Amino acid sequence: MSESKKEVSLVLGSGGARGLAHIGVIRWLEEHNYQIKSISGCSMGAVIGGIYAAGKLAEFELWVCAIKKMDIVSLLDISWRKNGLVKGDKIIDTLIALVGDQKIEDLPIPYTAVAADIASEKEVWLQSGSLFDAIRASISLPMFFTPFTINGVDLIDGGVLNPVPIAPTFSDQTDMTIAVNLGGPAQVKPIAKVVSVEKKSSVFHDKISRYISKFQSTLITDTVIDLSAYDIANQAFDAMQGTIARQKLAAYPPDYTVEIARNACGTFEFDRATEIIELGYNNAQKYLSGLVENDVAPEI
Repeated sequence: MSESKKEVSLVLGSGGARGLAHIGVIRWLEEHNYQIKSISGCSMGAVIGGIYAAGKLAEFELWVCAIKKMDIVSLLDISWRKNGLVKGDKIIDTLIALVGDQKIEDLPIPYTAVAADIASEKEVWLQSGSLFDAIRASISLPMFFTPFTINGVDLIDGGVLNPVPIAPTFSDQTDMTIAVNLGGPAQVKPIAKVVSVEKKSSVFHDKISRYISKFQSTLITDTVIDLSAYDIANQAFDAMQGTIARQKLAAYPPDYTVEIARNACGTFEFDRATEIIELGYNNAQKYLSGLVENDVAPEI
C-alpha cells in the first residue's frame, strides 16, 4: 500500500496556556498522514511551532505535562521595571536546556515567529537568527513580560496585532493551510478544571525539579506574585485578540480552521497541560475529520 502525505502550512495562534492545544492538533495531523511543511506562529504558537520545527516536541510535551504550579512560579524572574513584571530569562534558559538553541535558518522546515513593533505599529516576521530570541520576542505579553530587543527594536507579543498569523504562509506551495485559533467562541459551560491530573512521568518531574532547584533562592511565592491578579487584564487582551483574529480569518481565510474556546483555560494554567493537549486533539478531530473522510482510498 502506498499513500502520499498531504502537505500542510500550519498557523498556530496566540493564547497563553491554551496554546498547549497546538500539541494535540499536531499529533492528530501526524497520526492522519499529514506532513507539516511550514509553520507560522505567534506567542505560544511560536513556542510550540519552534519546538516542533526543532524536532523536540515529544520532550517538551513530557516536560510540560510533568510540571506543577510551583514549578511555573519558580521560573518567573521579577524585573521590577515599569515596562513589564517578568524578564523571562529563566523560562527561556529552561527551554534551551531542554531543546537546545538553534538558528531558525537551520531548522528542517520553514518557520516564522511573529512579534509586534509597537512603536511603529507593525508586525515583525522573525525568520532567521536565534530560535529562542524569536520566541522570547513573540511571547512578550504586555505588562507581564518585558519587551525583547532584536536589532535595536523593542518587540512585544505578536498577538497585539496578529494573533493568527496566516500571511507568512501565502507563498507556500503546500496542499492546504490549517490555522489554529485560540480565541474561538467561549463555551457556555467552560471546561471544568481537573483538580488532580495524573502526571505522565514522576521521574521526568524529578528531573525538572532538580534543574529548577537552582532557581529556588530567588523563588517567587504566591504571596509576592498572584497571577490571578492579572485575570481581568488577560481577559481584556483575549477579547482584543479574539476580535482581531476574526477579522484576520475573514480577510485571509485558511483552508481549514481549528477553533479552541477562549475560556478553555486561564492564560497561566500550564499545570493543566494534559487536558488542554487532549482538547486540541479532540478539536482537530472535530474540525478536520472531514479531510480524512474525503480522502480517496489509496491504491494497493
